[in-house]
Amino acid sequence: MKNQFNSMSTKIRIGIIIGAGLLFIAGLFIVYWLFFSAPQSQAEKKVFIVSRNQTELETLDKLTAQGLIRNESAFNLIRSFKHGDIAPGGYYIYTNMNAWQVANKLAGTPDMKWVVIPEGWRKEQIGELLAKTFNWNGDELNKWNTIYTKMKSGYTEGTYFPDTYLIPVDESGLDMANRMTMNFDQKFAPYLSQFAQQNIKWTTGLTLASIIQREAAGSADMPLIAGILWNRLNQGMNLQIDATVQYARGNTGAGWWAPIAADDIKNIDSPYNTYENKGLPPTPIGNPGIAAIEAVLNPAQTDCLYYLHDSNRQIHCAKTYEEHQVNIDQYLKN
Repeated sequence: MKNQFNSMSTKIRIGIIIGAGLLFIAGLFIVYWLFFSAPQSQAEKKVFIVSRNQTELETLDKLTAQGLIRNESAFNLIRSFKHGDIAPGGYYIYTNMNAWQVANKLAGTPDMKWVVIPEGWRKEQIGELLAKTFNWNGDELNKWNTIYTKMKSGYTEGTYFPDTYLIPVDESGLDMANRMTMNFDQKFAPYLSQFAQQNIKWTTGLTLASIIQREAAGSADMPLIAGILWNRLNQGMNLQIDATVQYARGNTGAGWWAPIAADDIKNIDSPYNTYENKGLPPTPIGNPGIAAIEAVLNPAQTDCLYYLHDSNRQIHCAKTYEEHQVNIDQYLKN
């Protein structure tokens, strides 16, 4: 009788243990399903964008809002085991990925990278930035400079619009060039009719805008510089712009826009040398922004023919060369 009681007691204990184990497993499954499982069973591809300087909290909120995770706190717990910040960029995330898979994806290299093109850069500078960002080899960079940016007439320079781009890491250099020129076409389109109304070829306006972009200390300077350069052109003066000579000289080891020397002006035989040649250079010398383009169309009304910037980047203009020389003595030589 005692053995029967012990056997029954053992079976009960085993049953309780098994039942508790099953409840525990069921609880784990429920917790997983509620907090860590994939939001959908179907694999729907989405591009999750992490903007520059985006905080971790903002990332969690966006993941939740876009339906890519079930629970922010649960995902944050997983993220606590991942070292390092989430790199800005775009990530291809599928809606059938669970929280661990999403966390692993965000801990890796983004599928799309941010590229910021500053105003006034020449295409070679843009190519160097793209090469660094997307690990181009020397051959691809050379193709950017000599092929990709020379495939369309009028688009060899000045049309690689300075902007912030989110570019897939597997995009070709040619597609990147097309991406930037398409952006230029869209941004420049509203100004085409304005150039036509003023009887200015758009290529002429863009070339002048590129010079203004390089010469100005900021957007506030641009209308005045535009007015002065238009005055020089209308009076048949040489523009005498350092930046155009810098463009012709290129990078000799001190950077693309290193200051020019007197020998550069004398020795560089190029249509971009506006000390030696009248009129505008044959193409833009960089890629201007909207403010420079608008300055060409809306120059300041001025009698000045000369200008300089002092050590504080404040502009000073003069009507005559003698007045300009006084400004040089006052603002530069001291």
